[in-house]
Amino acid sequence: MIPLIPFWVNRYVEYWDTIHKRNLWLIMLRYGAVIMLAGFLISSRFILGFTFSNKQDYALITLTVSILIYNLFLHWMHKFVRKEQGKFNPLHFSLLQMILDLTALSLIVYYTGSIETPLFMLFVFHMIIGSLILPGLIIYTIATIVIVLFNILIFSEYLKIIPHQPVHGLLAVPLYNNINFIIAYDVIFSFVIIISVFLANKIASQLYLIEQELVELLDKLKAAEEEKQKYIIGIVHEIKTPLAAVHSYLDIVINKILGPVDSQIEERLIRARFRSSEAIQMINDVLKISKLRLLDEITKEEIELSDIIVPIIKKQSVNLRAKHIMLNFFDGRTIKKMIKGDKFLLEIAFSNLISNAVKYVGNNGLIELDMIDTGTYVEIEVSDNGIGIPKNDLDKIFNDFFRASNIKDKSYEGTGLGLSVVKQIIERHKGSISVESPSRLCMENKPGASFKIKLYYAD
Repeated sequence: MIPLIPFWVNRYVEYWDTIHKRNLWLIMLRYGAVIMLAGFLISSRFILGFTFSNKQDYALITLTVSILIYNLFLHWMHKFVRKEQGKFNPLHFSLLQMILDLTALSLIVYYTGSIETPLFMLFVFHMIIGSLILPGLIIYTIATIVIVLFNILIFSEYLKIIPHQPVHGLLAVPLYNNINFIIAYDVIFSFVIIISVFLANKIASQLYLIEQELVELLDKLKAAEEEKQKYIIGIVHEIKTPLAAVHSYLDIVINKILGPVDSQIEERLIRARFRSSEAIQMINDVLKISKLRLLDEITKEEIELSDIIVPIIKKQSVNLRAKHIMLNFFDGRTIKKMIKGDKFLLEIAFSNLISNAVKYVGNNGLIELDMIDTGTYVEIEVSDNGIGIPKNDLDKIFNDFFRASNIKDKSYEGTGLGLSVVKQIIERHKGSISVESPSRLCMENKPGASFKIKLYYAD
């Protein structure tokens, strides 16, 4: 397939979208041209008083119908043309339209008087449109061919090599055999074609250069963002090390391993330990989201979801016993199908959801995990009867650093990044997550929340 474009646009989606839209505009304009041509034939005879020979009538009617037929075919074909490297793409489609239109226009010009018809100026219109779509070399080649063919046509008629097809009633005297008129119009026509192509293509080329610079700038911004994320990960990880050490020392003092501690001092140490724990959790969340955003692709392996969820529940057993929480896991699948995904990232997602449920359900609470098979995907629902999520916060709960309004003034630790990370992980796996509050386990003053995740099975 002929390469019509510079290499950089192959990854520039907006460029292809623009060409795709312009192709559709040409198709719509062509419907208008068919109506105009039909109107010209009717008005010429009944209003303007022009007359055509039987041969001209037959040729022009055939051309009008042919344009309509091939335009209908192009309209149907347009929806299947996509940008594919080395294959028929929107630019090839534009070139095909240009060739068909110029062929049809050349025949129309010939059968309406060639140099005597005002329709030959439509060549200029096509050259301008082509200059905005096709590369310079291609459109200049087409313009040269148009000029050469037009010269062959008008001089062949002048030399009587081919018969002239006059429109009777259009001109008082014939001009196709007037050499001065032919040369003057030919020079002006050629000049207008070349200048039109030059100006239109120059503007289009400048726009493409600007677009190329934008693409390169976007690449640089992406690279800078990756470097920033790597820098953040490095710095935050370094900050975590001394904080973890402080946290460990506070544990040693609070647990009285080094000896008894005054009650007032112990209270402040416990508060300091809580704050250091909160800081470490914040650092862990920042590391998770930075790593997630740094990854362009996720690792894909076949995973059985219960192999992820059951160990997470076991890790929560101490917290569940301490707060007298009942957690039920119901696996309603008859056949345990595999999904494809990144096990580490999915562990982060489900760990966040389950730990959130444990955190916000309160003492003597109830949590239920339900897993059902729908045939094409598995649905996992994590429900509780905890404090729930206010209605006004539901549409913002997955935003970075957002915390529900009913926990801001309470002692629940967190950064507001957990659910944002969960949503990004699920969407990276082509799945979806939604939230409802109250949940199906709601009780009086305990509305609870329910998170539903859909993950599609491996092909």
